[in-house]
Amino acid sequence: MDQESVSATLTFAVPAARVFAVLADPATHAAIDGTGWVQASADRAPLTEVGQIFRMDMYHAGHPDGDYQVVNKVAVLDPPHAIGWLTGTDQGDGRLEFGGWIWRYDLAPAGPSEAEVTLTYDWSAVPQHIRDRIGFPPFGPEHLINSLHHLAELAAPASRA
Repeated sequence: MDQESVSATLTFAVPAARVFAVLADPATHAAIDGTGWVQASADRAPLTEVGQIFRMDMYHAGHPDGDYQVVNKVAVLDPPHAIGWLTGTDQGDGRLEFGGWIWRYDLAPAGPSEAEVTLTYDWSAVPQHIRDRIGFPPFGPEHLINSLHHLAELAAPASRA
């Protein structure tokens, strides 16, 4: 595959600031995830600055341990326009290593109370030795659309009884 990123876009019936607030809350990420791999946030602090580290508890049947944890580093933070993070691992000795892929959400106004949200998974910086172990992308493009639909549900105002 020559392509080194995949994206999906969806228009939300809420302002970009509301969508951004959901994305900046790591506690929502398991519910947003379109793959089903993210289980829970190990860190609950809102994402507020580039360089911030947050961890996610994961599960994947194809992973050697099944259950594992990833470390994420905020790489893009431009409220309410863009947020993104690099994913990696804690080496157990205080070193964090990032694999070279990034999750990025770009948000643009699409009307007075709507936002167009684009989710991009980019693996262009992944070194060859990791590409030899992991096929990229490690999921189908439908997982990005699933994530955007989950995010739209979370960002929607609570229904009234």
